Amino acid sequence: MLQRMLSFCLAGAILLVASTADAAVKTKTVNYKDGDQECVGFMAWNDEAGDKAPGILVFHEWWGLNDHARNQAKKLAEMGYIAFCADMYGDGKVTEHPKDAQGMATEARKNVATWRKRAQAALAQLKQHPNLDKDKIGAIGYCFGGSTALQLAYTGEKIAAITTFHAALPAPTPEEAKQIKARILVCHGADDSFIPPAAVTSFKKALDDATVVNQIVQYPGAVHSFTVPDADKHNIPGMKYNKTADEESWKQMNQLFSEMLQTPAK
Repeated sequence: MLQRMLSFCLAGAILLVASTADAAVKTKTVNYKDGDQECVGFMAWNDEAGDKAPGILVFHEWWGLNDHARNQAKKLAEMGYIAFCADMYGDGKVTEHPKDAQGMATEARKNVATWRKRAQAALAQLKQHPNLDKDKIGAIGYCFGGSTALQLAYTGEKIAAITTFHAALPAPTPEEAKQIKARILVCHGADDSFIPPAAVTSFKKALDDATVVNQIVQYPGAVHSFTVPDADKHNIPGMKYNKTADEESWKQMNQLFSEMLQTPAK
């Protein structure tokens, strides 16, 4: 009987801690602009983090700013970060149709200068948060969003650390690589058929040649979209959730950000 009562009390305490953490996290939709283009972003932060909290930009997959990106932002907010999800397509466009997603991502990548400018507009929006420590900014990105985070780094923006998940890896030019200020962690599925091994090799060489501190972690058995719990619903060969790779990559991201943004590991 006593053991059952203790178990009940422990469960209640866990629920209380969880509900308190949830209550501290605030979210809001943010309308902002990239030139004349209207964008609809998403901000998440922790009311208990205090002043001068570090910030993280979150760049979405090719589907647009959907629940996956928002959920990641909320998780970051629970950890004490101010997280801002960029709207890389404008007007809050989002889709679940692969052909539409491919079309929107292709259009966004068509003009690299415009692509980077859209990412910089999101960075500028994050910097408007009154509690942000502007010297402690990181970025994460998924698939198309991972490539976007890298393109932002290639502009020379002051980003301390970047983590990509199942991202395409466009290699920077030697001049662009020299401008990178971030430490870069690439979380990559070892069996990702969407990203040619040659692309991984050329990306790594470009960063190494410029003495950019970087790490590429390849997860055995993981394919594309390994962090997305419902990746299988699209029935696209080569896209599948992998719980082990998802959890391990998040842990390694946290270790990098804890070191570079001076926040406690969780």
